[in-house]
Amino acid sequence: MRVRLVVTFVVVALISAVTATALAYRDARTAVLQRTQNTAVNDLRERVGVVAADVDLPPDERTLARFASKVSEGIGARIVVVRYQDLSATSDTLAETEGRITAELRAAVRAGSGARFQRVEWRGEPYLVVGLPVTYADGDRRTSGLEVFAITALRAERDDTAALLDSVRAGIVPVVVLAAVLALLAAGTVLRPVRKLGRATRELATGDLGSRVAVRGHDELADLARTFNETADALQASDTELRAQEAKARRFVADVSHELRTPLAAMTMVATVLEEDADQLPPDAARAARTVGAETARLSRLVDDLMEISRFDAKAVRLNASVTDLADTVRASLALRGWTDRVTAELREGVRAVVDRRRVDVIVANLVGNALRHGAPPVTVTLAVADGGERGDGGESGDGGEWVVLEVADHGPGLAPEARERVFDRFYKADVARTRSTDTDTGDRADSGDSGDSGGQGSGLGMAIALENARLHGGTIEVGQQPLGGAVFTLRLPLRTGEEGE
Repeated sequence: MRVRLVVTFVVVALISAVTATALAYRDARTAVLQRTQNTAVNDLRERVGVVAADVDLPPDERTLARFASKVSEGIGARIVVVRYQDLSATSDTLAETEGRITAELRAAVRAGSGARFQRVEWRGEPYLVVGLPVTYADGDRRTSGLEVFAITALRAERDDTAALLDSVRAGIVPVVVLAAVLALLAAGTVLRPVRKLGRATRELATGDLGSRVAVRGHDELADLARTFNETADALQASDTELRAQEAKARRFVADVSHELRTPLAAMTMVATVLEEDADQLPPDAARAARTVGAETARLSRLVDDLMEISRFDAKAVRLNASVTDLADTVRASLALRGWTDRVTAELREGVRAVVDRRRVDVIVANLVGNALRHGAPPVTVTLAVADGGERGDGGESGDGGEWVVLEVADHGPGLAPEARERVFDRFYKADVARTRSTDTDTGDRADSGDSGDSGGQGSGLGMAIALENARLHGGTIEVGQQPLGGAVFTLRLPLRTGEEGE
């Protein structure tokens, strides 16, 4: 904008200066030529009026020569040509006059009764030629037949106007320079508040809701700054209110989860006793006891998940990291849940990294449990090591740029594009009717499950918790689609081997 303002100022100043120069030159030239023309016509008319009284008509060539000389002497020694019918005489016999007195001027003088003039260019020099018919007043104006022409050089006038043009043209440069300086000053004055407003806008965009601009004056820029401040105030107030409401919601979830644990523990104990004695109960009572036990266990997992999410939100989660053999950790996680026979494990041996073993177990449990619950066999778990250049997101890793890559793939229907975008959202579940629990799975699979392998629908927090645990290690979880169908979840963790914890 600064460049555009400066260019605009300079162009306007240049156009104004050129226009002023042209007008000044035209007016000055017109004034100079008009003054010369008037002087030449008046001098010739007065001198001819004095000399013509002594001329006898019809004149001879000698009389015409004497007449021309006297007129020339009286008007400043200009070249004078006198004509009478076919006779002609010149005050300067050596001067060439034919090229300077045009036929048009002669015809105009012969046909008229007053003075006529014409500017001509002859041999590169400007001249003013004034023609005048000699008349006598004896009751009416009567033409004598004498025609007098005076030739005046306009070299001095041309030089004067040229000098004026040069001086005006020389003034254009300082005018343009001055315009450029003024444009820079004006641009600085105009753009300074714009730059401040831009800086404040960028700060606001980066999250600094306290960014404001000073309001000075009462012009449009001041109105814009005032509007920006009002918008920032409203945005800050809304953000404060939303943060307060979010904090209240988190505290509420945490408090409710905590308060539920005590009665839930009692319910779990009772449900366990009922399940153990279910075989001794009537069929309906046994079915009810088993249902109560399953739902109580599901409620217990949900409360545990809510507590875990609350700790992540409160930034109260810390890694208890140590050097861990990841292949052993994955095998132990599968064995703990009875999945060893249901999962094909391809684990690279000897992969040791500094991780929190319990949290890696949570990640594996959620990914594999989700594949078993919603996918189709075979479910494969692959553990490998890749360098940073093999990462799809081009991120940076820990030691040597290496990453631990754990892939969990199944051969089910996979995930729809909209489900892949939201699979890690809290409480997100795909269509319940499309999960494997219906035994008629032909569509998209549910995606945010829990670590258990129950046939029913999870809480929708498992995948969110898995992703939070991966991020806590400096890694991530990505979801994709296999070429022949089925979903694949890829856990990537930086391979740190020599440092303890975070």
